Amino acid sequence: MRRGIRGITATALVAGLALAATACGGGDSGSGGDSGGELSGTVTFWDTSNDAEKATYRKLAEGFQQQHPKVRVKYVNVPFGDANAKFKNAAGGNSGAPDVMRTEVAWVADFANLGYLAPLDGTPALDKTDDYLPQAVGSTKFKGKTYAAPQVIDTLGLFYNKKLLKDAGVEVPKTFDELAKAAKKIKAKTGATALYLRGDDPYWFLPYLYGEGGDMVNARDKVVEIDDGAGVRAFKTIKGLVDSKAAVTDATDGQENQLKALKDGDVAMAVDGPWDIEGARAGKAFKDKKNLGVAPVPGGSTAQGSPQGGWNLSVYAGSKNLQASYAFVKYMSSAKVQQQTNEKLSLLPTRKSVYEVPAVKSNEMVQFFKPAVDGAVQRPWIAEGNSLFEPVKVQMNKVLTGASSPEQAAKATGDAYRKLLKDYK
Repeated sequence: MRRGIRGITATALVAGLALAATACGGGDSGSGGDSGGELSGTVTFWDTSNDAEKATYRKLAEGFQQQHPKVRVKYVNVPFGDANAKFKNAAGGNSGAPDVMRTEVAWVADFANLGYLAPLDGTPALDKTDDYLPQAVGSTKFKGKTYAAPQVIDTLGLFYNKKLLKDAGVEVPKTFDELAKAAKKIKAKTGATALYLRGDDPYWFLPYLYGEGGDMVNARDKVVEIDDGAGVRAFKTIKGLVDSKAAVTDATDGQENQLKALKDGDVAMAVDGPWDIEGARAGKAFKDKKNLGVAPVPGGSTAQGSPQGGWNLSVYAGSKNLQASYAFVKYMSSAKVQQQTNEKLSLLPTRKSVYEVPAVKSNEMVQFFKPAVDGAVQRPWIAEGNSLFEPVKVQMNKVLTGASSPEQAAKATGDAYRKLLKDYK
């Protein structure tokens, strides 16, 4: 999360790759049906999955094309960091927007508020809605309408190198305080740093905030909460871990650097999500796949919590091929496709029925992450939800570099929130 907010940059869009050159009865801007009612035309699909996932998602898209030979699926892999801005630019300019987009959960309300998404209520896109996990549905709603179909649900966990912890003679930490105390032993016995801390991405700040009993905002009562005592303690925690050398961090490229450090055995632990399971297992430290352990994210001084993340499928309001787009969303969010996604990538389904499939039920990562998802903290599904992360990102950097104190950072974040959310106290 998937992966959370991971930043927005303005780099070039990866070139679209058309899947199979089947004839298209409706052309590139077809209406989605021919005289016989058969789906036709082109569906452009923007997939935001990572390098370890994209081959699987491309193949799944091909499956839809096999079912509907008069539909041409134009698959485009868009780097996560580029996708939000690219879609807004394309949709706002009425040029180049995809028919269907794999949309991060925090983006749905924002895009819907701008009028860029088609409501899916009463369309074929929403199929067997009672089968969806209730917590997965929350992020698809905005002002009483449904603007997406849930595809993947996730949260964060503590990935750990079983051998390194065993060699150091330490248990998997249940709190960040325990982790800090174990760090010197891990370094002395193995040479590895205890933790890679994602200082570049505000999504990863949330477990520290939740661990102190805090939150960003209270959307129901319209109150900013991040600048209270819990917010200050959360900033103190990340600063303390880095200053004590219990953790290493980077201001940029945290996704790549964290995964490499974990794969190479340079760090014993990292807070990460199910989207990186296959990527981690590709490293030398996990040639024995059983060496990768996953535990709950460590708690803070008063609580333990991790944010709910995931991915939805949305349809562009200006699509020239709505009927085929609705059918594509129905297919990509179906139980069959979700089962295939889990078996190939260990990603968590959003459909209850898929968890009853023996192959899914026995998946080691599902066995951990499903209870973690059930207990994950719901984020505020408001139009400004995605924008709440940038002030945190700025202040995390200032705290970690010593440019601001935790108290100053919490206050500055709260001030930024009140400017963004005019009617919040």
